[in-house]
Amino acid sequence: MAAAQLTTDALAEKHRSTLDQALDTIRTRAYWSPHPEHPKAYGENGSLDAAAGLEAYKALLNTRFELDQPGTDGWTGEETSPYGPALGIEYPHADIDVLLPAMRAGMGAWRDAGAETRALVCVEILARISARTHEFAHAVMHTSGQAFMMAFQAGGPHAQDRGLEAVAYAYAEQTRTPGGADWSKPQGKRDPLELTKAFTPVARGIALVIGCNTFPTWNGYPGLFASLATGNPVLVKPHPRAVLPLALTVRVAREVLAEAGFDPNLVALAVERRGEGIAKTLAVRPEVRIIDYTGSTAFGDWLEANARQAQVYTEKAGVNTVVVDSTDDYKGMLSNLAFSLSLYSGQMCTTPQNLLIPRDGITTDAGPKSYDEVVTDLASAVGGLLGDDARANALLGALVNPDVKARLEAAAGLGEVALPSREVANPDFPDAVVRTPVIVKLDGSRKHWDGADTDAAYFSECFGPVSFAVSVDSTADALELLRRTVREKGAMTVGAYTTSPDTERAVEEVCLEESAQLSLNLTGGVYVNQTAAFSDFHGSGGNPAANAALCDGAFVANRFRVVEVRRQA
Repeated sequence: MAAAQLTTDALAEKHRSTLDQALDTIRTRAYWSPHPEHPKAYGENGSLDAAAGLEAYKALLNTRFELDQPGTDGWTGEETSPYGPALGIEYPHADIDVLLPAMRAGMGAWRDAGAETRALVCVEILARISARTHEFAHAVMHTSGQAFMMAFQAGGPHAQDRGLEAVAYAYAEQTRTPGGADWSKPQGKRDPLELTKAFTPVARGIALVIGCNTFPTWNGYPGLFASLATGNPVLVKPHPRAVLPLALTVRVAREVLAEAGFDPNLVALAVERRGEGIAKTLAVRPEVRIIDYTGSTAFGDWLEANARQAQVYTEKAGVNTVVVDSTDDYKGMLSNLAFSLSLYSGQMCTTPQNLLIPRDGITTDAGPKSYDEVVTDLASAVGGLLGDDARANALLGALVNPDVKARLEAAAGLGEVALPSREVANPDFPDAVVRTPVIVKLDGSRKHWDGADTDAAYFSECFGPVSFAVSVDSTADALELLRRTVREKGAMTVGAYTTSPDTERAVEEVCLEESAQLSLNLTGGVYVNQTAAFSDFHGSGGNPAANAALCDGAFVANRFRVVEVRRQA
């Protein structure tokens, strides 16, 4: 292999301060990000501005995406943008029996480099991705259906923050144990027993990242960088409808690894042909020792049951709930909820679905409000937010696939429709399927859920722009329904509005007991479906929606083992 162009000293000079700041911030939980959120912040110091990023994206269309990785036995790719156009990109299809051994070949040198060098190489990868954020934004937009600004922020700096956060946790966990120790045990009048000991973090093996359609980078980067920083080769298997963002990531990672003197095959891409289903095949390969997965509960459960040779991290489906008890800012509550329900057409694992509202109404700063008034006012808030088509397109994006549209249309038949969904035309992309949210009234009387089984619609995730305004007999019943929902179905987020200290404590107790992340009385510019890297935990790992949290020590600590070598002193 050629001499390294990126030495450890050069990487340390460039990135050690960033790593140190990340390490400090995961301890303080303060706000910090090295990745700018505003599109105009790019265009200097080697980064692509808006025009250059768009041109870079366009240059990828209708081409073969070369990676020069071992085992390529053909080409595949059938991505079509949710906004209409086919991407026309072909990716290398891998012979796994050739690729997997090649990926393992570089593990020794990557292990011997040590935790600091690995972390700094990862930070360099993220820095190069950051410089191309405008290009990545178009790739995320046209594979996920996110509107451009959301694709730019969530698919760019927010995803990069989550990747860096994982690197920081990985470094912290690996350096918790010193690299060596001199050991001496007194023996009274005899000479002491003396040993020198060396401790080395050792990777588990190949890590498989199974990408999702809606947030390929945001959900993909934590596992990718946690595994790579702890010494594991990473095989990225993107969702077949969202290959490009992760293919670009793999290309950047391979370039940086090579320039730093390491085997580029430590990161590789596995794209499947139509109907091939290689995720199941890869998941049970003995070489695969770590799996990160975001997607359906059915396949997540299958992975947990069948990939027994691997440490499996899953984020699956959940039923996110908001308890509405009372508020001292009625207008702010409605505005906040309207935005939360609308953002990216509800196609977020954190979007609220069930709004539990007492049948007798709530107290507010605008006077008492009945259940019907709350629902009507919320419908008006959503309608007002999305009344202008240009604004609606900027918030909603496009429906990511036909299944979301089918669920949206079916939801209207589940109960009384408080807010019908409407079609929104996108003049820039006439083929985009854009729909506003539907709000459906449902009866949450205890008789419908206080039993062994229930078929109530609000007990299942209805992924997409669908929300249920569930009338409950009391706030106490709302808390019991919340508890059962989280315990049996899981939740990535819980929200609550109350002016009562007792109710606030009761909601908090439910969430502590059922391990659900709680947001209270959000009425401003922070929303229940948004989390900030370095400060907020995404998921808890303690309820059925996910078995891991992004990001904490547990997310990285089991990706490596410490091997000890003892020598007689």
